Amino acid sequence: MSELLTLAEVGGPLAAVAGGAAYARAKAPALYWSAIGLPVTAVRFSATYGSTMDACGLTVEPSRLRVLITRATTRREIRPVPPKIRRVRPTSTGLRVRLRLAPGQEPADVVASAERLRHAWGVHAVHVSVVKPGVIELRMTGFDVLRKVRMPRRLPAGELVVPVALREDGTAFVRDYRAVPHCLTLGATLTGKSVYQRNLITELARLNVALVGIDCKFGVELAPFAPRLSALATDPGQASALLDKLVEEMEARYDLIRSHQGIPGWVADDEITSDIWGLPAQLRPVPLVLVVDEIAELFLVATRKDEERRDHLVTQLIRLAQLGRAAGMFVEACGQRFGSELGKGATMLRAQLTGRVVHRVNDKATADMGLGDVSPEAALAATQIAPEMPGVAVAGDSSGGWSRIRAPYLSLGDAARVCRETAYLTPDLPALDAFRPYVPPVNTPAGGPSLVKPRPVTG
Repeated sequence: MSELLTLAEVGGPLAAVAGGAAYARAKAPALYWSAIGLPVTAVRFSATYGSTMDACGLTVEPSRLRVLITRATTRREIRPVPPKIRRVRPTSTGLRVRLRLAPGQEPADVVASAERLRHAWGVHAVHVSVVKPGVIELRMTGFDVLRKVRMPRRLPAGELVVPVALREDGTAFVRDYRAVPHCLTLGATLTGKSVYQRNLITELARLNVALVGIDCKFGVELAPFAPRLSALATDPGQASALLDKLVEEMEARYDLIRSHQGIPGWVADDEITSDIWGLPAQLRPVPLVLVVDEIAELFLVATRKDEERRDHLVTQLIRLAQLGRAAGMFVEACGQRFGSELGKGATMLRAQLTGRVVHRVNDKATADMGLGDVSPEAALAATQIAPEMPGVAVAGDSSGGWSRIRAPYLSLGDAARVCRETAYLTPDLPALDAFRPYVPPVNTPAGGPSLVKPRPVTG
């Protein structure tokens, strides 16, 4: 009987701990990682680092000097040298290890062995990033951070740097308009493209920028953000007229830049600039972001007159994407479908849109159009996004790098509320007054009993 009592006293708590750990791993992976996963992974990494690197072929023969010193001072066996550990830093989602590559190694060697390292150390994924020549960082994630998106506490900051989504390595995906001025975002219906767009617009709404929208779905996507929009076009005809005004605005900004750099003796040599960022703050125009929803609608034609309108509209859009960066004017083009069969100018427009974000699409041609020139592997990854994971996308750029991302869920009502609260930041652009969307006044309750108790007036 005493043995049974002892077994119950010891086994009961152990079973409760094991059950709680299993529940936390399934329902609260971040908590499980911090409490159990991180210590276990850190011990496993420290104990098996050298042997794992040797098994993965990530070691090199030691230098002659090291061989001589080892033979002269010790009797140890001379073994191949793995990359030197510079720093180990735990995070809320994983473990980051900075390594100094051994002579003769390159980052591609470690990238090729990332899957082996993942299994050897028992983590969800291992990502490799280059810090500087000869130094890389292993970013291990202990669980699938895209399953339930939680943005990092510390987000990148800077002028026109907008955090939009979470990368699969636990870092924030940002739209840096100074580095990547224009972007093409694609995704089929119910893939989370609208949620990504809402996050982008709400983050931009908090900055000192002008937001302009073209929404050929009769305005249903962008109309809720009207309080923060400087202009909105809801059909191809209005879009054509709006783009004409934007091109005129761009030309006026170039005139301002040219006037500031062309008068000898008035402008110091170190103040001469070729874009608006070098202008004095009192002269610098406000940055402008054009959000185009359903880009394919701008290319569709039914009659010859529509074809002339389409050619003019696409030409103006290409000019804006080609020349707008220096004038502080940026393009965010979104759509369900994008391909060369849309007509003249589609491929030329795509070439100007450096950033690419592709959600799950209905055909491989759209994935190739968005990511094929970035990386064939990225296009393939976009076609493998599971339908039960809306919001997951593949983001790439002209450097050939790409990663999976997912934007945190943001309802349309919350996004509209942010735009109402930041409406005071909407800049005054007289050239776009004709396209300023109408914003009805906030409804106030009328009628009904008053909830304020009256007080008699006393003299």
